[in-house]
Amino acid sequence: MNPAKRREIFSRLRAANPHPTTELEYSTPFELLVAVTLSAQSTDKGVNLATRKLFPRANTPGAILALGEAGLADAIKTIGLYKSKARHIIAACKMLIDLHGSQVPAERAALEALPGVGRKTANVILNTAFGQPTMAVDTHIFRVANRTGLAPGKTVLEVEKRLLKTIPQEFRIDAHHWLILLGRYVCQARKPKCGECIISDLCEYKDKIAPLHLAGDPAKPA
Repeated sequence: MNPAKRREIFSRLRAANPHPTTELEYSTPFELLVAVTLSAQSTDKGVNLATRKLFPRANTPGAILALGEAGLADAIKTIGLYKSKARHIIAACKMLIDLHGSQVPAERAALEALPGVGRKTANVILNTAFGQPTMAVDTHIFRVANRTGLAPGKTVLEVEKRLLKTIPQEFRIDAHHWLILLGRYVCQARKPKCGECIISDLCEYKDKIAPLHLAGDPAKPA
């Protein structure tokens, strides 16, 4: 994919959604850290339902630590893998209190040292909470990057590096959110909604589904 096409793709995504953000509900970097940790193999909607009950009770490392692992597990039991997530969050709270003055660090190495925090989670925190131009490649972004031709790659890290290298700088802060939303609602895994996609004509997906107004029109092949 050439640079002009990439720029046009992100120009359209920005025009349609000038200020994208995560669908996880949070008000502090720590709340975001907890929400992202809970979101693994769970939907944002499900996480929000749990944190709406949890955060009014406990939304700081000290307050969640005071709940204890069993208390936290009980509070998030509607979330998949809630027991292991509770264990990781409690351990992370201890580290934040002991090493970071109860604050979420804005450095990758410090974030990835926290229990339950991998590269993807760290990228979400760095981008969404601290405004750094990182790219958290989840299943949606991995699919969109490969399917559209934006940044083909066999591994998550390969796609991440290629996206950061090729996305024009002015779009990098928000690109993560645009691509996730595109993958979640339009460029879906089983049946992409190409007819509803604002970048369909720029996409290089070979099995693209033609918009309805093009179907059967020999003058306008898909």
